[in-house]
Amino acid sequence: MTDRHIKTELPGPKARALLARDSKVVSPSYPRDYPFVMSHGRGTEAWDVDGNRFLDFMSGIAVCSTGHSHPVVVQAVKDAADKFLHISSDYWHEGQVRLGERMNELSPMKEPTMSFFCQSGTESVEGALKLARYVTGRPRFIGFIGGFHGRSMGSLSFTSSKYTQQLGFFPTMPGVTHVPYPNNYRPLFAGAEQGEAVLRYIEDVLFQGPVPPTEVAAMLIEPIQGEGGYLVSPPGFLAGLRALCDRHGILLIFDEVQSGIGRTGKMFAAQHFDVVPDIMTLAKGLGSGLPIGMVIAKQAIMQKWKRGAHGNTFGGNPLCCAAALATLELVENGLMANAAAVGGHFMAKLRELQARHEVIGEVRGRGLMIGMELVTNRAGKVPARELCDRIVDRAYYNGLLLLACGKSTVRFMPPLSVTRAEVDEALEIVERTMIECSAAPPQAGAQAR
Repeated sequence: MTDRHIKTELPGPKARALLARDSKVVSPSYPRDYPFVMSHGRGTEAWDVDGNRFLDFMSGIAVCSTGHSHPVVVQAVKDAADKFLHISSDYWHEGQVRLGERMNELSPMKEPTMSFFCQSGTESVEGALKLARYVTGRPRFIGFIGGFHGRSMGSLSFTSSKYTQQLGFFPTMPGVTHVPYPNNYRPLFAGAEQGEAVLRYIEDVLFQGPVPPTEVAAMLIEPIQGEGGYLVSPPGFLAGLRALCDRHGILLIFDEVQSGIGRTGKMFAAQHFDVVPDIMTLAKGLGSGLPIGMVIAKQAIMQKWKRGAHGNTFGGNPLCCAAALATLELVENGLMANAAAVGGHFMAKLRELQARHEVIGEVRGRGLMIGMELVTNRAGKVPARELCDRIVDRAYYNGLLLLACGKSTVRFMPPLSVTRAEVDEALEIVERTMIECSAAPPQAGAQAR
C-alpha cells in the first residue's frame, strides 16, 4: 500500500465479506464507486471495517457538515431521543418551531419566511414545486442543464447532470424546459458573457417562442451547480434572473441542498450574489448526517397554502430538528468562518498544483465547495473523463475519499471543520495519485463507474 494509514490490501477481508452479503440483499441501483465500507469516523477522518484510516473529502456527499459524529450534535440527538422519537407533523413540538424561527432569522430572503419540513433534498424540491404551482396557478417550469435536484418523479424532471438518471423513467413530470447553465469555461453561446447570453436566450428565444412566460410558475436553479461540475454562476447572472422573473411574475427557487448551511463560507450561497430567492430548498448538511430537508419560502407565499395542501409523516422529526439546531449553532459560530478561511487556503494550494500539472484545466468554487476540472490539454479544454475517474478511484487506495462531478471534475467537499493540515495532507495524496494515474494504466480490479 502507498499510504501509511492503509494496513490491509483494499478492500480488506472484512470489507469483502460485507460487500458479498450486500450484493444479495441490497438494490444494485445505488451509484457506488470504490469499495469503502465504513466502521466509524471522527471529524474529517474515517475508518473502514479493516482498520484503515482515510481522510474524508466527500463527507457523505456534503452531508457531514460538522464532521463525523461531532460531540455537540451527538449529544443534542441523545437528549432529544430521551424525550420522544416521533410525533407526526400533524402536531407541534418545541424543536420544530425553534428550527423554523432560526431559519426565519438566518434566511437570505430579507423578509419574514415560513418553513415546510421533510426528510431529504428531493422531497424539499418536490415541496417547492408544489408550492410554486399552487400559489401561481401556472403549469410550467424552467430548469437548467447540468442541474441535480433529486430522483423522485417531479424533481427528476429537472435533473439533467447525467442521462443515466433519466434513462428508463420517461415520462417524468411534464412542463419543464431546460436552458443552459452559464459556464464561462465551456461556453455554449457566442461571446464572453455567458450569463447575459443565457438571459437573452430565455427572454428573446424561449419567451418569444415555445414557452409563454405567463404560464411559467417558477425557475429552479442551483446558485452554485453541484453535480453539474461545481460551476459558480457568473457575476450578474442571478441578479439578471431575479429581474427577469420579476418582470414576468415568475417565482425564483434556489436549490441550496448542496451549497447551503455554510458550505461556501456563507450560510447560503445566495449571499455571495446578494440575490433574494422566493423559495429555497435545503437538506444535506443541515442535519450533520441525520435525514432532514426544508422548504423555506417568503411568508407571503407559503401562507397561501391551505390546510392539507401538502404534508408528510416524518417532517420535523424531533431528533432531526435537534441535530439541525445544533448544526446551525456550530456553523454560525465558527465553522462557516473556517470554511471561508480554509477554503481560501485550499484554493490557493490547488492553483499551485495547477501550475505543476497541465491536466488541471480550472480550479473553481467558494468556501469548501471546490472543483478541480481535468482536461487532456488546457488549450483544447477536452474533458479528461477517464483520468478523473481513475484519480477518484485510486485516491481511495491511497487513503483519501473523493467524488467526481460534471464532465471531468474532482470535487472537494470536506467537513466544514477541516483543518489546513488536513487539506495539505489530502493534497499530497491528490498529487501523488495524479502522478500515479498519469504514469500507469488503470489497475486491474479497479471499480468501473
